[in-house]
Amino acid sequence: VQLQASGGGLVQAGGSLRLSCAASGRTFSDYVMGWFRQAPGKEREFVAGITWSGGSALFADSVKGRFTISRDNVKNTVYLQMNSLKPEDTAVYYCAAGRLFYKEKERYAYWGQGTQVTVSS
Repeated sequence: VQLQASGGGLVQAGGSLRLSCAASGRTFSDYVMGWFRQAPGKEREFVAGITWSGGSALFADSVKGRFTISRDNVKNTVYLQMNSLKPEDTAVYYCAAGRLFYKEKERYAYWGQGTQVTVSS
């Protein structure tokens, strides 16, 4: 499956952004979807994940209550709505597709190219 992430940008602290990730090539609803991020000098970390139908979601503790994840299996797109952004949210954000619902990045076989999110203080 091919993934194309978009929607990143520069935003002030407290602002919002919505990331999108469009999938193609395989049956989208066969995959769980995840969002990860990687800040300079840091490991890539799990941000949020959503199950095949969108019925369940998981979030990293650092984003709970601020970020939501959703998917549209007709448009083959997963979204990450990010509110109340903080400077520590600055990172390259990646979407990923996997067969099973895990937080570990090693469980995801397909990755998008990443989109930069920069939050200024």
